Amino acid sequence: MTERLSFTKYENECLPRFRQKINEAESTEDVKKFFVYTVKDLLESVFEGDMEIQYEDVSLKPSSKSQYAVSERLLSSKHFKSIWSRSDLPRMIARFAESAIRRCRRLEKHHEKTDAKIRM
Repeated sequence: MTERLSFTKYENECLPRFRQKINEAESTEDVKKFFVYTVKDLLESVFEGDMEIQYEDVSLKPSSKSQYAVSERLLSSKHFKSIWSRSDLPRMIARFAESAIRRCRRLEKHHEKTDAKIRM
C-alpha cells in the first residue's frame, strides 16, 4: 500500500482569502489571476522553498475539461511529480478551479453588473 500525503492544512489556510478575492473579482481575468496566485501560494507552502513556483506554472482553463493546467516544467521535476502523484494536491487544486470557474461563469452571465461597478 502506498503512502498518501495530505495537505489539507494548507488548503484550509488559503481557502478563506481565495473565496474573498474571487467574490470581489470584477472580471474573469481577475478570477484567473486570483486562482493562480492562490495555487502558487499553496504549492510554495507545500514545497517549503524546495522548488521555485512561478506564475506561469499554473493556469485556469474554464473552457477545458481538466479545468486547470500545471506546467511541464513542474511535471517534469522528479521532486514535484513524487509529491503530486502521492498526495491530494490534484484534487485540492481542482476544488479551487471549480470555484473559480463557477465565479467566471457568473461574471460572464451578469457582465452588466460588472460594467456598472467599473464605471462608478
